[in-house]
Amino acid sequence: MSLEEPEFDVLSRKTGYQVRQYPAYLVAEVDVKGTLRSTGNQAFQMLAGYIFGNNEAEQKMAMTAPVTSTKVVDEVNPQATDACTYAFVMERAFTMETLPSPDDPRVTLREMKPRTMAVRSYSGRWTEQRWQDQTETLLDALRADGLEPVGRPIFARYDPPFMPWFLRRNEVMVEIEDHATR
Repeated sequence: MSLEEPEFDVLSRKTGYQVRQYPAYLVAEVDVKGTLRSTGNQAFQMLAGYIFGNNEAEQKMAMTAPVTSTKVVDEVNPQATDACTYAFVMERAFTMETLPSPDDPRVTLREMKPRTMAVRSYSGRWTEQRWQDQTETLLDALRADGLEPVGRPIFARYDPPFMPWFLRRNEVMVEIEDHATR
């Protein structure tokens, strides 16, 4: 079973990552207090509830990939991260006008702007340490290539929890300056 994913163009392939251009797309997202490890199930239940009919139209929508998570950074104390934003990508057939409003006020709908992303793919378990290690590897490679991150790293998971860990497709993504100007 293949899930719908956001479209993108690969602008270049670098050592250990790709530079991709993503058009605008829609997400349903929720902020949850706690660590990446402790918040996943709670956030997933809220977002799954939305696409499985917990919305004003009681409309069921297809599961898509990836499920993304991003640490919320406290601007005053960046070390005090205690929340994560989780997002489900919405099907391309929807617009902001046609997506039903969530019944759960914690779920919000948002359009992601077109952006250039550096993306490192890897397989394995969904642990915070693994994500941090892959993020550092990506950020080190970007610095070595003279590319500047302009956003927070995003952890993208493409497979269901029952997928054997060694077959899972994961990515760490970060927005970078417009690649065309480099």
